[in-house]
Amino acid sequence: MLSFILRRLVLAIPVLFGILLVTFILGRSIPGDPCKAMLGEKATDEVCAPFIKRMGLDQPMVTQFFIYSGNFIRGDLGTSLRYGRPVTDLLVERLPVTMELAVTALVFAVIVGIPLGVLSAYRYNSKLDVVSMIGANIGVSMPVFWLGLMLAFFFSVLLKDTPFVLPPSGRLNSGASYTPFYVAWGLAATEQAASGLMIFLSRMNILNSLLTLNGQQFLDAARHLILPAVAVGTIPLSIIARMTRSSVLEVLGQDYVRTARAKGLAEYRVVVRHAVSNALLPVVTIIGLNFGGLIAGAVLTETIFGFAGIGKTLFDGITARDYALVQGVTLVTAIAFVIINLLVDLLYGYIDPRIRLS
Repeated sequence: MLSFILRRLVLAIPVLFGILLVTFILGRSIPGDPCKAMLGEKATDEVCAPFIKRMGLDQPMVTQFFIYSGNFIRGDLGTSLRYGRPVTDLLVERLPVTMELAVTALVFAVIVGIPLGVLSAYRYNSKLDVVSMIGANIGVSMPVFWLGLMLAFFFSVLLKDTPFVLPPSGRLNSGASYTPFYVAWGLAATEQAASGLMIFLSRMNILNSLLTLNGQQFLDAARHLILPAVAVGTIPLSIIARMTRSSVLEVLGQDYVRTARAKGLAEYRVVVRHAVSNALLPVVTIIGLNFGGLIAGAVLTETIFGFAGIGKTLFDGITARDYALVQGVTLVTAIAFVIINLLVDLLYGYIDPRIRLS
């Protein structure tokens, strides 16, 4: 097992290097001048000349790439042109917001999609199956930005004076009590004294509320996450439901399932213990790929619901020609995909003992 993990991590190095190179080239291929994109009308030639020299943009592309690669190996992702802050600090501050949204959306997709797919397979060609699959096809077809706007309009405007009203943004109410867990636990008195990991974890509002036993913050954070999580999780839910249905249908026709029924096992055990457990491999693969896609595709959702996550940060970086910021976000997303794929491969051996990882 250890050798398998080490081998996968070593194979990830050329993948990350290729992503670093492609992102670097594509970032500098974007039309426009970063100085003029950032300063707008104030970007005169006299102002831009020292700016470009200070940022090293006047050097050859090859030299810029080797400088950036060396800094990346040392853990330095550069300084954002737009925000004037280290990219690492921005990621520590904003990546938890995106991860919390992605995890919440994936949990919603899994706990609804898998049971829906199992029921559709078990009740094949029934009204439940037809309605479920029609709903799944509609869910896959709806654009995230349209669904997000419709959910915000329905639950925040039409249901404004009802108990079902939900906030249209992902930001906590200003009156909500918020204390980082490292302050509550006495690990650090201020953010400056806390480590990057402490700050990273405290930015996840739901996790921080659980660590500090703050019920008010938990309820407020959960209410603000419902609409964004449903909007971004609807497409993965539909895909998971369809894949689960297809996989379970195939397994239900196998000989060992018919044998289990002939032996008199309860139908629940036949479906759950024998059919579903053996149909999970493709479903786990889809879940892993969708989780990586949730992190990478958060731009529209975070823009609609006002999240200050890496999706919105990436959008701001692209519009400002902020090379360091765009490359930093892209690399973090690529690393997330590598880690998720590794976890999926490890889950294969746990789900199906016939698979040996060596």
